[in-house]
Amino acid sequence: MNRSDAIKPHIATLQTSRIQEVFTLGFSVKNLIPLWVGESDLATPEFICKAATAAMAAGETRYTHKQGIPSLRASLKQYTDNLYKTDLDLERITVTSSGMQSIMLSLQAILGPGDNAIVVTPVWPNICQAVRILGGEVREVALVPDGRRFNLDLDELVAQIDEKTRVIFYCSPSNPTGWLIPDQQRRDLLAVCRKRGIWLMADEVYHRIVRDGGPTSSILKDIEPEDQVLVIHSFSKAWIMTGWRLGWLIHPPSFAPIIGRIIEFNTSGAPPFIQHAARVALGEGEPFIKEFAAYCETGRQIVLQRLGGFPRVRLTPPEAGFYTFLAVDGMTDSLAEAKNILAKTGVGLAPGSAFGKGGEGHLRLTFANSPARLAEAFDRLEGLWC
Repeated sequence: MNRSDAIKPHIATLQTSRIQEVFTLGFSVKNLIPLWVGESDLATPEFICKAATAAMAAGETRYTHKQGIPSLRASLKQYTDNLYKTDLDLERITVTSSGMQSIMLSLQAILGPGDNAIVVTPVWPNICQAVRILGGEVREVALVPDGRRFNLDLDELVAQIDEKTRVIFYCSPSNPTGWLIPDQQRRDLLAVCRKRGIWLMADEVYHRIVRDGGPTSSILKDIEPEDQVLVIHSFSKAWIMTGWRLGWLIHPPSFAPIIGRIIEFNTSGAPPFIQHAARVALGEGEPFIKEFAAYCETGRQIVLQRLGGFPRVRLTPPEAGFYTFLAVDGMTDSLAEAKNILAKTGVGLAPGSAFGKGGEGHLRLTFANSPARLAEAFDRLEGLWC
């Protein structure tokens, strides 16, 4: 017998990402130039792949520590301490099966049905959907561009807080805008969370995608160990390991047993051979990170030069990361426009409406691509936007 309530209503009505909607159409497009998803056209560096192969050959294919193998956690401590001049306790570091899993596991621990999460948007849509999957309410506070940068109105954010607010989420460097939260505003936001007893979740996945490959400023420089702060990281971006699905979470020491138990009942831990490869990525990857940062900066300059000459396009220069979130005059339906661009030019862009409040009227373009690929894409787009 079929039951109309067999699936939770908020799950049954969960929408597919609009990025995925356009992405799926791309499977049938010839001569596609895919600039829609958050990855480069470069492959994972060979030295990382070889490390994974060697670890598999050595038998690193069995169940292991649910919070990460000790050697990787130690490497993550050293990596973080070197970047930010911190001295992290190892109990504050947990390895996860992707940055997205860090977010979902954290929300499972702190968010219940009827609670709300305040999210700085435009933002990667998976964040808001994770809140909804758990029965929470999303309250969006949109960044506002002024032509030079995107800006967060902290007073508007604070006005959204009530007794049901459990967590505030922001991404810096931002996907999709390239926004960096100013240091003082970050400290002010932390002070609000401390005063109200609210969790603060900081997505710092793009922390190395800056012009010299150095780190962006981190909330880790501001917090005490037991502050209710969760910092999300991933190997996907700086080391080009998107398909490897490995991330890490920095959290209060008292959160360690909680997150450990949740991992136990979700995945039981990340694959050990991938963790060994990640340890090598941390130890040997600094030259590559700097090369990749330069590669992205070349792409950024091409974007500013070419798109800056298109009369219908308005750009807010990204401060970090590898996206531009461009506005097109006269565009009122970014999903329809992304589909139209794909059909007419074969260039895949992500619709701004996928990224929540403040996103409509924009398209996201990933510039972590070769100059030749970007030049060809802009040649095709020129006929539409000039």
